[in-house]
Amino acid sequence: MSNPSSQVIAERLSAIRRQLKSAQVDAFIIPRADEYLGEYVPERNERLYWATNFTGSAGMAIVLTDNVLAGKAAIFTDGRYTVQVPKQVDASLYEYLSLTDTPQIQWLIDTLSPGAKIGIDSRLHTLAWFDNAKALLEKHQMSLVELASNPVDDNWHDRPAPSKAMITLFSHQGAGRDSVEKRLQVGQLVKKQGADVALISALDSFCWLLNIRGGDVPRLPVTLGCALLSANGDMSVFVDLDKLPEGIHEHVGAGVSFRPETELAQALSDLNGVKLLADPNSANAWSQRLALKGGAKLVAGLDPVALPKAQKNSAELAGMRASHVRDGVAVSRFLAWLDAEVANHKLHHEGVLADKLESFRLEDPLYREPSFDTISATGANAAMCHYNHADGTPAQMTMDSIYLVDSGAQYLDGTTDVTRTVAIGKVTDEQRKMVTLVLKGHIALDTARFPKGTSGQQLDALARQYLWQHGFDYDHGTGHGVGHFLNVHEGPQRIGKNVNNVALLPGMVLSNEPGYYRANEFGIRIENLVAIIPCEALKGAEREMYQFDALTLIPIDVRLIDKTLLTEFEVNWLNDYHSQVFTTLAPLMPEAELGWLKRVTKAI
Repeated sequence: MSNPSSQVIAERLSAIRRQLKSAQVDAFIIPRADEYLGEYVPERNERLYWATNFTGSAGMAIVLTDNVLAGKAAIFTDGRYTVQVPKQVDASLYEYLSLTDTPQIQWLIDTLSPGAKIGIDSRLHTLAWFDNAKALLEKHQMSLVELASNPVDDNWHDRPAPSKAMITLFSHQGAGRDSVEKRLQVGQLVKKQGADVALISALDSFCWLLNIRGGDVPRLPVTLGCALLSANGDMSVFVDLDKLPEGIHEHVGAGVSFRPETELAQALSDLNGVKLLADPNSANAWSQRLALKGGAKLVAGLDPVALPKAQKNSAELAGMRASHVRDGVAVSRFLAWLDAEVANHKLHHEGVLADKLESFRLEDPLYREPSFDTISATGANAAMCHYNHADGTPAQMTMDSIYLVDSGAQYLDGTTDVTRTVAIGKVTDEQRKMVTLVLKGHIALDTARFPKGTSGQQLDALARQYLWQHGFDYDHGTGHGVGHFLNVHEGPQRIGKNVNNVALLPGMVLSNEPGYYRANEFGIRIENLVAIIPCEALKGAEREMYQFDALTLIPIDVRLIDKTLLTEFEVNWLNDYHSQVFTTLAPLMPEAELGWLKRVTKAI
């Protein structure tokens, strides 16, 4: 995407305002999300970027018409983007506000007068958000107006064309089950929730159900669309029919009809008398309100695909394990190369390092793309936990610093996500202490045993306890679910401080990623992916017990560890982990890098 000038952004704002005036509304809300409400947005749907020039992954803009406060506009972003926003968004066009500290609807209430009309594109907001916003505005004699068309879309004259990437058939063998079996299982869950039909709006959910993948969204191997799943397992899928490959009908099995996405509105309107299961927190307001107007009865509930998808079967786990072994080789080869470059006083910038890491992954014929934008952060940049070197000028690595690299890959047989923190030259005792406290938390979570019914929220403190004892903490979650050649951030389970009572179940894959960030100095994170398995050591115990099994097999930099802060148990864990890393990767490592692997996995 080429960056538009401030003048171009000003002209775009004027065009939006002219349309708002003719629609007789006083404001328009532009979220980062598109109609599919996923984490990643195709270039064609980057509406917030088009209107503001902001490239971050979370944010919202509100544009007021000319007759309100002389055409004021505001952009709301979170703490990750305080440095980035002023660089990208013209302060003469937008006021900078906090996404978390300044609730957007409250800002509208405080800014506008009673009688004001707030325009939205209801495809870009969840039903829960819509209902909450509508109720709040009505308390102050204001109204939420669903616009017939989006002013951004109407004025985006050079909008990128829709993706024409073909749907690919994902092998039933790799998936462990065919689509018919999956649809029958999830159909039963729909019935159990008292519904006749479920709205399957999450892109990864309908792709997982049909054993298909796609190439419409960066970092996420899905195709754009939506589906309606009946309790009997039959399914209507609304997609671009030009993307259907030969043999797809035989592949998905009986009971699936493919229809153009343009027919979705009519299909939702035709659900008179049908009990429709939909998640108000993840499906868009437009689809649910349309079904409601057509006479459907909405049954609010979680996406019925989420839990079966999260619990990987043996075939999916086998793919995840295999992909992690190959990924371990690729990342370890990068770390070996990095050590050699530093030893030769060749210090590269963050972009070169990210590209070099991917070059090792590209040698794998099963590699498709990164699973998210690589965080390649040197020195103080690593203190921004969602830093992206591509948002500005990549920094040059310097000696006697810490380098943090958080990266992942989409392979045909699995999805990976790993963070390693690397010593570049000499590090301070304080830095070693902080890395060791993070490692202690990582080990505590990795070795946890927990009874059936335990949620990630209950385990979160295990990873933070050593930091807490010294007066430190980190602001991100400790762990997120990961899909099987799908979303690198997959629900419904997670490990974090926030309320999440989803029980952790065998087959789920999560990250274990405690960290620590000292502003303007350095950042630390140690991240492995783990699978939940039955605890063999406690087989036959009073309670059914589970434990974690590490999938990621990549050395941890012991130059950053203060052994005096580790217990004997923790030292043994690190030595055992490194022994497993060496045993698994050595047969696959090129001869030139074998010496490095032996050295960095040596017992401490």
